[in-house]
Amino acid sequence: MPFIDSKVTLKLSSNQKETLKTELGKLISTIPGKNESFLMVGFADEYPLYFAGQELEKGAFIEVKIFGTASDSALDALTGKICDLYEKELGIPPKHIYVKYEFATHWGWNGHNF
Repeated sequence: MPFIDSKVTLKLSSNQKETLKTELGKLISTIPGKNESFLMVGFADEYPLYFAGQELEKGAFIEVKIFGTASDSALDALTGKICDLYEKELGIPPKHIYVKYEFATHWGWNGHNF
């Protein structure tokens, strides 16, 4: 039940969204027990972000929400892979990418909670 929400300063093309969605679908398996079959992905582009008081030309804030928990090592690996992906596809330097993780004990889907 993961959800990856990306806020980026750049305008994303349909192709870029598709590429990111596909690659995030692969990367989520870095967390044991998670895969693309229940992954939801969202994008907010042209989102103003400021770091150290300065507006970023290229920056990203990415939230990964997970039903359950994950190990520190799995999260560290996923953060590295996400930063690599956004740098490769969008040219965003990793020093301008924040990745936030949240864990949920209650998650609803299809009219019911897990």
